[in-house]
Amino acid sequence: MSVKRFAEMIKECENIVFFGGAGVSTESGVKDYRSQDGLYNTVKDYGVSPEVILSHSFFFQKPDVFYDFYRKYFICDVLPNKAHKALAELEKAGKLKAVITQNIDGLHQAAGSKNVIELHGTAKEFYCSSCNRQSDNEKIIKEIKNGKIPECPYCSGIMKPKVVLYEEPLYDGVAEKAVSYIENADMLIVGGTSLAVYPAASFVRYFGGKYVVMINKSETGYDGNADLVVRENIGEFFEKVMKECGIK
Repeated sequence: MSVKRFAEMIKECENIVFFGGAGVSTESGVKDYRSQDGLYNTVKDYGVSPEVILSHSFFFQKPDVFYDFYRKYFICDVLPNKAHKALAELEKAGKLKAVITQNIDGLHQAAGSKNVIELHGTAKEFYCSSCNRQSDNEKIIKEIKNGKIPECPYCSGIMKPKVVLYEEPLYDGVAEKAVSYIENADMLIVGGTSLAVYPAASFVRYFGGKYVVMINKSETGYDGNADLVVRENIGEFFEKVMKECGIK
């Protein structure tokens, strides 16, 4: 019933926005954060929590530990799953206007999505924490994989990933762009997120269109605002919906 209802909503709407979190990428083999098998509940071998490791201050205090953690959990060779591909197809069909993601894995772009707003940056691009210059990303990733702390070839400063760490604000203009798309949408799909990370989670409250669809395995504080709540695996659910819509 939820598949048919969701497909009907998609057919009716012409300005759809997707707001997603870590749960979108779990079917690709990427760990999420807060589920039972997520990073925050399973990573116990560092003596501090992942939130501490992924903080601005920890990065500068212990870059060796930061990059050891980063190598294990963020420099992963993973492929887009059915959810990423379905969203790319919805964009191609002219229905989906933007993907707003809290993820840093780049899988939406790898699946073919063009208009992706990355709230927290991207895992595989780097800049110097001292002089701000960029360098060869592939070379830096290779160094990280080899257990090294990547250094700037210009000033020997520590190269920092282009991600928003704890204690850091979002990049300039990103929040405004995301809110603008949400405000103007006639349908908002929220998937794979518990809406627990702020300020990003607060953006959904700017939506004033027709339909809100929540796709998440666990409850969220926004479920009461939704026209449809789905507890299935997001990739499998999207695959069924796309068939119902007649889109691939």
